[in-house]
Amino acid sequence: MNSIVSISTPLGKGAISIVRMSGKDSLKIALKIFHTKSKEIKPRYMCFGKLEVEKEVFEECLMVYFKAPYSYTGEDIVEFQIHGGVLLAQKVLERCLSNGCRLAEAGEFSKRAFLNGKITLDKAEAIIGEINAESEAELNSSLKITNGKLAQKVEEEQRKLTELLAEIEVSFDYPEMDYEEIVKKKIFDSLEEIKAENDRIIASSESSLYLRNGINVAIIGKANVGKSSVLNALLGEDRAIVTDIEGTTRDSLKESFLHKGVKINLIDTAGIRQTEDVVEKLGIERSLDSIERADIVLFVHDGSDGESEADRHLNRIVQGKNIINLINKTDKPRVLKKLKNEIEISALTQKNIDKVKDKIVDEVIDKGIDANALILSNERQLAILKKCDEIINEILQAEEMSGDVISMLIKNLWKELGKITGNTENEDIITMIFSKFCLGK
Repeated sequence: MNSIVSISTPLGKGAISIVRMSGKDSLKIALKIFHTKSKEIKPRYMCFGKLEVEKEVFEECLMVYFKAPYSYTGEDIVEFQIHGGVLLAQKVLERCLSNGCRLAEAGEFSKRAFLNGKITLDKAEAIIGEINAESEAELNSSLKITNGKLAQKVEEEQRKLTELLAEIEVSFDYPEMDYEEIVKKKIFDSLEEIKAENDRIIASSESSLYLRNGINVAIIGKANVGKSSVLNALLGEDRAIVTDIEGTTRDSLKESFLHKGVKINLIDTAGIRQTEDVVEKLGIERSLDSIERADIVLFVHDGSDGESEADRHLNRIVQGKNIINLINKTDKPRVLKKLKNEIEISALTQKNIDKVKDKIVDEVIDKGIDANALILSNERQLAILKKCDEIINEILQAEEMSGDVISMLIKNLWKELGKITGNTENEDIITMIFSKFCLGK
């Protein structure tokens, strides 16, 4: 394959920019434009020298060489570490291109790593997850997969299936063996074990969608009850306008923060009331949509005031939702009656605000989930495990199925599992996955 090159750091001013080449001619191309006093270029050693940016115009920089197959891509790799600057990085890129490289496609370095057996497809997808992670939980999930935990599970299950296929073949060669009593029972027991393990991963993963998306929290309450003050208190900064005038919030204001490694997406809804204002009406419609999609509803009440018709109207709207009642304005004497699942707070003094954050996380996260368990946040991988379950169920539910048919289905199951790591996935899917990478990765 031709040598490829790309700028691997984000474009912009900074301390360092990295220009990366990969391919069998990488070192030869590098030495055409990089000059050093070192007598030899040692793999994995930094080398100081001068890089010819233009004719007789040089940049002092570092170069590192990774010799195949001991590199990320499995090919020879050269990286130039130059001073950070958009124009300088572009000039170095152009020099590499003019000396025999071609521009790398998005994700092509990682695709070559996959094709050369350096990473599996699940690890490649987890690298995307690491790059895009916005919470500790999401990052930890991706790190477990890049460390090979998912690939090990798939390989172990494929090994078991290979043994089962061998058992079936033996039963064909020795018809005197009691297939029904011995081989079939062993097959069913092994498949049930595989299914139980897959089901644990599916259940944990589906209960942990917050890893990828965060917890969606809608803040509701009658006009001028203090919703925006609550949002500001949870964020720890003033992001919403706070006034005594009803209808100040005319649209859904969305902000996010991290708590205990979990991303929490707050939506400060417009006060839901009867109004003739066209703009406010649009805000109320969006608020109703936000409430519908919320995992948690924070229902803000004025503790110094009794329940109003507006409160009762909101109660009807959020019926069936997971509600945490926040009794605001605790600096004043309480008039409001006791409510289910309530927390007394003061948005003004920050009283019990951390308690609210803890409650949001505790309400959504299944405490039965093992934090050390393998959790998938990748929809493609989850869909494959569910398809595997369907194949296993088909075998387990067919008592009279012949050995030939069971063998065929087990082979299908083996291939389906292989789609996770990529050893049986088709080229179109592989290309689609690596296209999600940024240039230079």
